[in-house]
Amino acid sequence: NQIGDEGASGLGSGLANCINLSNLTLHLGGNQIGDQGASGLGSALAKCINLSNLTLRLSSNQIGEEGASGLGSALANCINLSNLTLYLNGNYIGDEGALGLGSALKKCINLSNLTIELGGNSIGDESASGLGSALAKCINLSNLTLSLRQNQIGAMGAQGLGSSLANYINLSNLTLHLGFNQIGSMGAQGLGSALASYINLSNLTLNLLKNQIGDEGASGIGSGLAKCINLQNLTLELSYKQFGDEGASGLGSGLENSINLSNLTLGLFQKQIGDEGASGLGSALANCINLSNLTLGLYKNQIGAIGALSLGSGLAKCINLSNLTLELGENQIGEEGASGLGSALTKCTNLSNLALHIGENQIGEEGASDLGSALAKCTNLSNLALYLGKNQIGAMGASGLGSALANCINLSNLTLNLFGNQIGDEGASSLGWALAKCTNLSNLTLYLHDNQIYDEGASGFSSALAKCTNLSNLALYLGENQIGEEGASGLGSALAKCTNLSNLTLQLGKNQIGDEGASDLGSDLAKCINLSNLTLELDENQFGDEGASGLGSGLAKCINLSNLTLYLNGNQICAMGASGLGSGLAKCINLSNLTLYLGENLIGEESASGLGSTLAKCTNLSNLTLDLDGNQIDDKGASDLGSGLENCINLSNLALCLNENQIGAMGASGLCSGLAKCINLSNLQLELDGNQIGDEGASGLGCALAKCTNLSNLTLHLSGNQIDDEGASGLGFALAKCINLSNLTLCLDENQIGAIGASGLGSGLAKCINLSNLTLQLDQNQIGDEDASGLGSGLAKCINLQNLTLLLEQKQFYYFGLQYFKLQK
Repeated sequence: NQIGDEGASGLGSGLANCINLSNLTLHLGGNQIGDQGASGLGSALAKCINLSNLTLRLSSNQIGEEGASGLGSALANCINLSNLTLYLNGNYIGDEGALGLGSALKKCINLSNLTIELGGNSIGDESASGLGSALAKCINLSNLTLSLRQNQIGAMGAQGLGSSLANYINLSNLTLHLGFNQIGSMGAQGLGSALASYINLSNLTLNLLKNQIGDEGASGIGSGLAKCINLQNLTLELSYKQFGDEGASGLGSGLENSINLSNLTLGLFQKQIGDEGASGLGSALANCINLSNLTLGLYKNQIGAIGALSLGSGLAKCINLSNLTLELGENQIGEEGASGLGSALTKCTNLSNLALHIGENQIGEEGASDLGSALAKCTNLSNLALYLGKNQIGAMGASGLGSALANCINLSNLTLNLFGNQIGDEGASSLGWALAKCTNLSNLTLYLHDNQIYDEGASGFSSALAKCTNLSNLALYLGENQIGEEGASGLGSALAKCTNLSNLTLQLGKNQIGDEGASDLGSDLAKCINLSNLTLELDENQFGDEGASGLGSGLAKCINLSNLTLYLNGNQICAMGASGLGSGLAKCINLSNLTLYLGENLIGEESASGLGSTLAKCTNLSNLTLDLDGNQIDDKGASDLGSGLENCINLSNLALCLNENQIGAMGASGLCSGLAKCINLSNLQLELDGNQIGDEGASGLGCALAKCTNLSNLTLHLSGNQIDDEGASGLGFALAKCINLSNLTLCLDENQIGAIGASGLGSGLAKCINLSNLTLQLDQNQIGDEDASGLGSGLAKCINLQNLTLLLEQKQFYYFGLQYFKLQK
């Protein structure tokens, strides 16, 4: 909102009279509260002497050191506080403010649970150490979350903070976020030494992202963790190129002693960890015999077969594992590594949930088959996510993998990613028949795009899929293959037998399915009578009117559809097709959310008119996205489209994309005249770039939009439309009447707007008194120094603006204009 010091103080004064308050949650983030307001709010809260639980969110305000200290001093009087959550990230607290806050909070001796978020506040070493020392006097603290991310803390600060935390003898739960600082190796070692004293810790989350801790730092953290003998739950985030094998091994050595761990999350992405480091981690995990939940992130390292085998050997000894997420994508584990990893997982007999990411690892046919054979022995698996993209698996690998998965009889949820693997027809068919044996599957997500699958493979796969009668949720990605008409028809026939489907995502872009394939697909989908959510992607598939009409006729029978997304870009749909499609959609009487992409077809005046008329019958639509970019829609088509949409009286959110058509002044005015009758519109995105609406169209469009009195969010793209001063001024004058606008994006680049237009536009916007967020794009017009000054004068009156993005790149815009803008701001 726009609450400042006076408002915060006044709010506090009112709350001060609520003397019986024991629990208070107050969200004031993103306002304009400064030092005075924070101090005033604190002073008032100090009178709420019975408060035991307080959550105070003051993120992204304008609070400095004085405000933070004042707030802390006041909270120190809340002697009964046992639970405090304080969000002050994104302010200007600095060192003095952090120290003052800490000094005050140390008096809250009854605190048992404390969360403090101080990210992005320019806090350095001294204040980090001081804050830690002060909080150490809160002797009853058992749960502490301290976030100091994105500050200026170095080695000394981390060491001091760690040493202080070592005095928190009652701590059982600690979350410490120091990501994006500069603590380095010494700082990490200091933290590790301190961790050794945390003998009562049972739950620890430590985030040191992007801190350049190096091998020694990682080893130091490990050494400290080794002495936290009571740890049960550990989350450690150390990603982004901070150490290699030595550090990973040292970290692992520490974890070896964490025998009580039941839950472990370890983030080690994008490093230089190779076989040695992975082996060290594996050896350590072998001792964590009580682990039940493990997430291990080793994406984008340098781990080969030996490392994968050693890692697997360690996991094999974690016999109590029930949930495992293993991320090894973009390493070099190869066939041997995949096979060995699979063999090891067979010994994790209690696994019920497994997510295995090993994409781009060159595992080949043998590796995929062996991995599948191993997973078949994990008989308790109910949820499996297997990511094997770009691994040169081929037909034999896909067949072997599928045959093995068929033995996972308890699988109810399966995600299988095999994109870019050249599995072909044979692989697709074999995979399908194998999955058909997974009779308990209710949720299936299958990525098979870019796999050289033709109609034979698609038909074979589909025939098998038809036997998965218990499927309720299916996402099938088959884009960039060559399944053709026959393949699409076969796929549709199979889906028609999946009568329990309620949610379907079908991606078939770039598959040459043609008219017959699109029509047959529609006819078959009509038999999926329980469908409520459908996403159908048929971009660039060489079908025209017949296919679009047939698709529409089929969808008309899906009477339970409430959410529909259709991608039909880049086909050859003309008037009859658009009308037929629309007629079908008009019968989907329960549709509330519709997203329709028809860009780069052959839709002209008649097509747009017919589409508008049919959409008018979808009276329950509340959210509509209609993309008609790059067609041949003229004035009449645009006007008729608007006339149709005016009957969608329940529309609250509309995105209408008509870029690169042939719409002139009359079309723009007519379109918006229709939209003006959508009285419930609160969010509108209207894109008309690259048309010819000119001055008259811009003014008329603005006048029509001014009647949408409930608009709070407007995005208007009018680039490259031959608009000059008169049009810009008219548009500005009209927008001045949209008094409820809080967010406006206005793109007017590549027109001919000069001094009068810029000034007129600014004058109009000055009357939009509720604007808080404005993006104004005026690149490549004819705005000079004086013109920019006039625009600035107008914008200066938008007193509630919090966020302004102004794009004014032009040849004539020199130093004086820029300086004027700086002064006005």
